[in-house]
Amino acid sequence: MMKTSTKKTISTLLAGVILAGASLTATAADLLDTVKTRGTLKIALEGTYPPFNFKDTKTNELAGFDVDVAKLLAAKLGVKPEFVTSEWSGILAGLSAGKFDVIVNQVGVTAKRQETFDFSDPYTVSSAQLIVKKDEKREFKSLEDLKGKKLGVGQGSNYEERAKAVAGVEVKSYPGAPEYLQDLAAGRVDAALNDSLMVAYLVKTSNLPIKAGAPIGEIAKNGIPFQKNNPKFAAALNAALADIIKDGSFAKASNKWFGKDVSKAPAAQ
Repeated sequence: MMKTSTKKTISTLLAGVILAGASLTATAADLLDTVKTRGTLKIALEGTYPPFNFKDTKTNELAGFDVDVAKLLAAKLGVKPEFVTSEWSGILAGLSAGKFDVIVNQVGVTAKRQETFDFSDPYTVSSAQLIVKKDEKREFKSLEDLKGKKLGVGQGSNYEERAKAVAGVEVKSYPGAPEYLQDLAAGRVDAALNDSLMVAYLVKTSNLPIKAGAPIGEIAKNGIPFQKNNPKFAAALNAALADIIKDGSFAKASNKWFGKDVSKAPAAQ
């Protein structure tokens, strides 16, 4: 009798623990509740990645496209933005550890990252894209079209590696975009290669006779990652994103920095 009674007591206790655990899981606060209660949305970004996010030397404040988008989204959620800067190497680990709520820093939506995080709907899309002179009459629709021609790329970039893999293209590597764009404008290279988002920014700000050439390769989508199992937050964030696209404030921010709507697929000018 004593053994049976003890077993029943233990079973009852275990059942209670299991039910309590299930209850805690079921009532765990969704990130939306946490953010609303706190009154702020903690947003991570590098702060050293112009034109997306960087420290404005005149105001000593964070500025850039991602900063503008993050502020718009926080306003739609009814909270204030709280920015946290982090080096790229540790930013995803910081999100996993709960140091911030979201990352707004052009994070590519990949299958591998989706194993760990949930993402907002994509808010920018990009691909590799050529840059050519404004009066260019030749049609370069691929890297293969540049065989026998000179192509400017950033030294050590993915684009340098990609261009060098195409036989017959004379790849010239430069410390950065200003140098290869100067050579492009002067006719010392026939085209240059970068990400389409950077191409839009460079064309807008360089004051050189250049234009966006053909986009090449696959389209990449960038979204806003956050910790999994926050369905209310996911719905609210996507609703906020849809709202700023619908009311034109996203397009305004996009045109401010890029002269185009970067939620649309890249195209040649």
